[in-house]
Amino acid sequence: MIDYTLPLDRLPDPLPIEPLTKPFDVTITPPGSKSITCRAYVLAALAEGESQIIGPLRADDTDALLGALCTLGAEARWDGDNVRINGVGGRFPRGGHVNLGDGGAPTRFMIAAACLAAEPVVVDASPRMRQRPIAEGIDMLRQLGAKIEYAEQEGRLPVRVVPSKDFVGGELEIGTTTSSQFVSALMLIAPFTERGVVLTYAQDPTSASYIELSRCVLGDWGIKHLAIRRFWRFGRVIADRIDSRPPNRQEYTVEADASSAAYWLTAVAINLHTHMEIRGLGHPWSRSQPDIKFCLTVQNAGMYMEPWPWGIDAANLGVLKCPDCDAAGLPDASLAVAILAACSETSSTVTGLHTLRHKETDRIAALANELRRIGCTVETTDDSITIDPSTRHDEPVVIETYNDHRMAMAFAVLGLARPGISIKNPACVSKSYPTFWKDFAKLYQ
Repeated sequence: MIDYTLPLDRLPDPLPIEPLTKPFDVTITPPGSKSITCRAYVLAALAEGESQIIGPLRADDTDALLGALCTLGAEARWDGDNVRINGVGGRFPRGGHVNLGDGGAPTRFMIAAACLAAEPVVVDASPRMRQRPIAEGIDMLRQLGAKIEYAEQEGRLPVRVVPSKDFVGGELEIGTTTSSQFVSALMLIAPFTERGVVLTYAQDPTSASYIELSRCVLGDWGIKHLAIRRFWRFGRVIADRIDSRPPNRQEYTVEADASSAAYWLTAVAINLHTHMEIRGLGHPWSRSQPDIKFCLTVQNAGMYMEPWPWGIDAANLGVLKCPDCDAAGLPDASLAVAILAACSETSSTVTGLHTLRHKETDRIAALANELRRIGCTVETTDDSITIDPSTRHDEPVVIETYNDHRMAMAFAVLGLARPGISIKNPACVSKSYPTFWKDFAKLYQ
């Protein structure tokens, strides 16, 4: 039996996944939400006074963001699993050179936050992040008066943010963007600008569910904001107005990560007669984390699921069928949907995936490559993937993870039901879920 509880740097590479030999009945508490932690860190660092963030995610992405905010003048002090952040009252007193590693949201949030620094800030990241788009976000900040220079290549990291008296907020029209993180970055710093920010959406924004998450977190921090809605069939936000009103210090609790929970729900869905209680999640019909909607996907596939105040109770009582799915509102959980489809009895199509081309790797291509290697017939477009599991085989396969934490977790779960899978670079889960393999080990107990 493989010891999945070993430290990340001592796990075998590639890491063999042992198929389950019996049903599991376990309780798992995923770590804090990465998306919420990042937003809370920015608000706490800019707020006046000391905030306590309860249960934040400790992982590569969030640690890099917190370290960068402290480089500019915020102060952080850990107290067990919680962190106290002494904010700067709306303006960072220092500049410096910060590197956000592979983190997309941390990098984009940090560029916006650096516009509120008293000294120049150079923002850089990993080679992969240097390839990912940032020009749209830079253009938005420049339209609001920010002074930002590309240090090496136009449109790519690193960038140099120079203090500007003209950066006072204002009105901005938002078109289609490659990532909602640009819009969320503006929303997070808006309360600390002189005039606040009004964002008008010329079209439906990309990954609107994550913009909604930013609204929720801003509201949790007591920041007055107005979402002007024009109600169509499902309702559509046409503008956001975030007033200049810096939040006070907060004691803020971070929900468990719904994106991480999606892999555990998938583990239940593809293994008959299994049961799991996932603690710390918000309600599946709440406005909080976008990937909490994955609960509805597995429920539509036929899995029993019951939300409770403390989490979700899930069980597989029969053979599931993966329905066609529009994953535009739950992009990070789309890999879990693909694994569910690979274990279904019929072909399934997952749509709404256009943002996946610009993640830690090109996730549409990565999914297609690895699913084909296990025998699935796969067709892709720029926005979709169709998976036919009828041709799947059980030959031994080493899964290439492309240094993408979600690829590692998704195919590890597949290995519970499909023999012969090994995961290359299993330590890449440190980006968002450093204790993933220890929780994975509970399924064999």
